[in-house]
Amino acid sequence: MAGLEIVTFGCRLNAFESEVMRGHAQAAGLGDAVIVNTCAVTAEAERQARQAIRRVRRDRPGALIVVTGCAAQIDPGRYAAMEEVDRVLGNAEKLEAESWTSSGTRVAVGDIMRVRETSSHLIDGFNSRARAFLEVQQGCDHRCTFCVIPFGRGPSRSVPAGDVVSSARALVDRGFRELVLTGVDLTSYGAGLPGKPSLGGLARRLLALVPGLERLRLSSLDPDAIDAELWRLIAEEPRLMPHLHLSIQAGDDLVLKRMKRRHSRGLALAACERARDLRPGVALGADFIAGFPTESEDMFRNTLDFIGESGLDYLHVFPFSARDRTPASRMPQLPRLLVKERAAILRAAGSRALARSLASRVGETAQVLVEQPGFGRCEHYAPVAFTGEALPGEIQRVRLTGSEHNRLFGQAA
Repeated sequence: MAGLEIVTFGCRLNAFESEVMRGHAQAAGLGDAVIVNTCAVTAEAERQARQAIRRVRRDRPGALIVVTGCAAQIDPGRYAAMEEVDRVLGNAEKLEAESWTSSGTRVAVGDIMRVRETSSHLIDGFNSRARAFLEVQQGCDHRCTFCVIPFGRGPSRSVPAGDVVSSARALVDRGFRELVLTGVDLTSYGAGLPGKPSLGGLARRLLALVPGLERLRLSSLDPDAIDAELWRLIAEEPRLMPHLHLSIQAGDDLVLKRMKRRHSRGLALAACERARDLRPGVALGADFIAGFPTESEDMFRNTLDFIGESGLDYLHVFPFSARDRTPASRMPQLPRLLVKERAAILRAAGSRALARSLASRVGETAQVLVEQPGFGRCEHYAPVAFTGEALPGEIQRVRLTGSEHNRLFGQAA
């Protein structure tokens, strides 16, 4: 038998959940099986997942194929109708051990909107990753007009801080030196818990109670919802990595309003400026959607100008993709060619910003978390190729000597 394989699409939260499923599937004795953990952010992500399912069946004709994730949660019938698929599991069901211990029904997808709690999941490893992801929040109560993810993840819910600390302590005891806190809407952490603790409060408690944790990193943050305690940590706590990724999406106020985002252009610029003032040298990244419905040339120009004004170090750019059940899918759409052109322009701007950012770090000494021999990521999450002996999982001092091809180069110091 070829063994258990997991094909993961999408976000860091999906990567974490894939490892939870790996543990459940191995404990259940699944051998010749492939789990496809789908994403529904864009139509392209779904197309790639379906393509992967067909490829898996072609390459492994006897394997059990289980499809799960956001796309499967939102439209289970579509995946159940694929002749290559043996089982379909919802986003809640995939994290339950009992879903893997028996064959069960072919389609097990519950009403995700009724889920009100989430639990900490302790896993044995991360498929040789040097860092570990730690899920602290699930779901989203906001309704951005372009986003279908609330239908795949359900309402916002948070893992109690004590459970987060226990999981973090166990991961550190197993040798992980860097943890990444993840969630669907991470800055909403704690809203449904007693006392309504904030994300910043959770991070401070985690760092205080797990002194062996050397590096803490955060996944995507809403610039409108960064709490006061988190701002203080950004300024004061060296173990919180100088790397923030912001969910900005656009740099034009009218587009942001039509997206139903909670921040304005000015607020997003102010968040970037505040981060740089509090933590000089911080790396700032952001998500952007190109070609949102009704976006004029001037609106697009405002987004393009935002990149330079904010001093962003890198971008994640998504061409707008109309998703069923979302208000944006019913707005006047731009021609697909124009959407692709604008995405290409934003990506080019992002490439230039990244090149400038990497070049500015040449001559510094970085602390690189080694992911594989001769390669890792520094405090700012920039990829670093280096010469010198260091094992995966070690933190290696590296003198940065150059930059090229979207990465830094250096010599172990």
